[in-house]
Formats: sequence, C-alpha cells, structure tokens
Amino acid sequence: MVRKVDRPDTGGCPVQLDSDGVWRIRGQAAARTVLRRADAEQAGLGVETMRHMPSGIRRPVLYRDGPEHREHRRQTARFFTPRRVDEQYRELMGDVTEAQLAVLRRDGRAHLADLGFELAIGVTSAVIGLTESRPGIRGRLERFFPEEFDAPGFTSWTGLTWVWRQARNWSAIYFRDVRPAVRERRQRRDDLISHLLDEGCSDAEVLGECITFAAAGMVTTREFINLAAWHLLSDAELRGRYLAAPEADRLGLLHEILRLEPVIGRLRRRTTAAVELPGNDVIPAGSTVELVLDDANADAAEVGDEPLELRPGRAIPSGAAGLSFGDGPHKCPGAHLAILETDVFLHRLLSLPVRMESPPRVSFNDAISGYELRGLVVALDS
Repeated sequence: MVRKVDRPDTGGCPVQLDSDGVWRIRGQAAARTVLRRADAEQAGLGVETMRHMPSGIRRPVLYRDGPEHREHRRQTARFFTPRRVDEQYRELMGDVTEAQLAVLRRDGRAHLADLGFELAIGVTSAVIGLTESRPGIRGRLERFFPEEFDAPGFTSWTGLTWVWRQARNWSAIYFRDVRPAVRERRQRRDDLISHLLDEGCSDAEVLGECITFAAAGMVTTREFINLAAWHLLSDAELRGRYLAAPEADRLGLLHEILRLEPVIGRLRRRTTAAVELPGNDVIPAGSTVELVLDDANADAAEVGDEPLELRPGRAIPSGAAGLSFGDGPHKCPGAHLAILETDVFLHRLLSLPVRMESPPRVSFNDAISGYELRGLVVALDS
C-alpha cells in the first residue's frame, strides 16, 4: 500500500543547501540530530512575528526555547503521561465517541471530519481546561483555522480584512471559551489553565497557549483521524486486521500509518551554533533548516525495506511513528493522547456496518505542508 496523500516537491538529497538559502534535510538521522539540538531553535509557524512582541508578554510554549522552555515542559509533562491519559481521559474518549456515533446512527451518514473534530475538541478541551465554553466552540475554531489562509497586512483590502477577521476570531474564543474557564479556576483544578494561572499568566497569555494547543491537539488530530480512516475504509483486509488486533497492535498500526503520512510534512529550525550532522555535513550558525518529515520518515536506512509501504511492526530506532511527532525539546507532548483517541474512535466506528460513501478531497497548508482532508462521507448500511 502506498501513500494516500501525494505531497508535491518530495525527493532530493538527504542534506542539501538550496538556492533560497535554506538547508533541506530529508535523511532521518540528520533530521533527528537537528531536532534534538538545543542550539537549533524554532523557526517558521509565526515565530518571527512572535519575536517582535513586547518582552513583558510571555510567548506560548511553542515559540520558546532554552531553559525557560525546558522548565515549562517539565512542569506540564504530567498532563500528558500515558498513565494519566489512560486513567483520566479514556472514559471521556469513549463518551464523546458514542455521542458522535449516535449522530451517525440517527442520520445514516456523516462527514467524518465533523465527527473527528468533535472528538478532538472534547478530549483536548478537558486536558487544557476549556470546560466552560459557550455553545459553538467548533464553529469558532473552524473560523480561526480556515481551510485557506489569506496573507495579513495593512497595505491592501484583503490583508486588512484578514487582520480584522482574525482579531474578531481571537475575541470570540477569548470571551466565549477562555474567559469563562479562567473565571471558574479561581478555585484551581488539575488542568493546564490552572497551571498557567499559578505561573502568573495573564488572560491574554492563557488565550495564546489555548490557541496553540487547539492547533496542535485538535486540528492535527482531526486530520489524522480522517487519514487513518481513509486507509482502513479503502482496504478490507487491513480493516479486518485492525479490528481483530489487541489494542497494542492497533496502536502500532496507527503509528505506521502516521509514519507513512505525517500530518505535518515540514518543520523549521534556525541554528544558533554550527551543527555537525551524521556524514560530516556541517550547517553554519544562523542558518534556516527545513526538515522534510515525509521524506525522512521514508528513509530506508532507518525504517527498512519498502519504506513507502504500510508495514505494521517495523522496528524503527527513532520510534514507531518516525519523526511525525517531532523529536527533541519540541517533541509533541500529546502523542499518546492523539493516537489513543484515534484508536478509541476508529475501533468503535469500524465495528459498525459503515462504508466510505465518498473519499476526501485533499488540500494543503503550505506553511507546514500539512494535509487537510474534507468530504470523506461515511454511511451506515441498513
């Protein structure tokens, strides 16, 4: 089985300096080296804009590096441990799944992106602490993370419209989701917002963290649920294997799908010191480095033969999903959460007499080479 999503501009040397001045790394060992280096800081994802914020405003954890970032990750790691996920969120995953399957049973058909987004919102909101939201959070998030992004700016009508629209979307999430949660946490709870308030974060800083986790924990999980379902609904043998397997093997199969088709295809870093890579390549200080994850995850030297085939049970030194969750200081803390909720949802969905009525259309977020799947409709046979 080959990839469902055909990303453009793949292939090339494991390490190369391109004409735009960006180092592009496609070898997994070299990419892992960069991701684990403390002197390779975050780049892209709006980091450059964040650096111009007033020094008194704390940046979201995604945009920080160094000791401050490491301490924050150490203190918040408890929210994402496999044990905590199993004990505190597994039942919630099941409840939200059943609520979404009830919609499918009622209507007989549904857009899988809608069902998956409701699941991701419900689970991630509990981890963050967005549990007092006013009705309509899904619509607010969809408006904040649209399928197509315009370029913000102050010199064109399109740019001004984009700035105004996003300011309105920020305000909606703040007043309808974040502020109610902050007010209820005058009595602290065991969640991320309570931790941020204990650290002295302002409401605006809490909002920034919540938006970051919404993108990382809700939007990307929705896309992976769609992608994994597409594979399983297209291949009766794979679906049967998945349904018959114990949980550990099902999770392994999902990790292999994610290795083959990472939701985010590109990560960027900026070096603050020279970085020596395996094979004696050296990236100078001050360089921009782009890690091509879809190529790195298909590096035969790391993942074995037939790297573009779906082969659950591969022995991969860097982990079952390759570099799909990143690595090093900025490795995704919610990896186990995302895989488990995907499994809880898909195992129950595919146990029903459900079929794919129409496949998804594929588009891309060019900033991260991330796929966005819409239009996958599932239907119940009578």
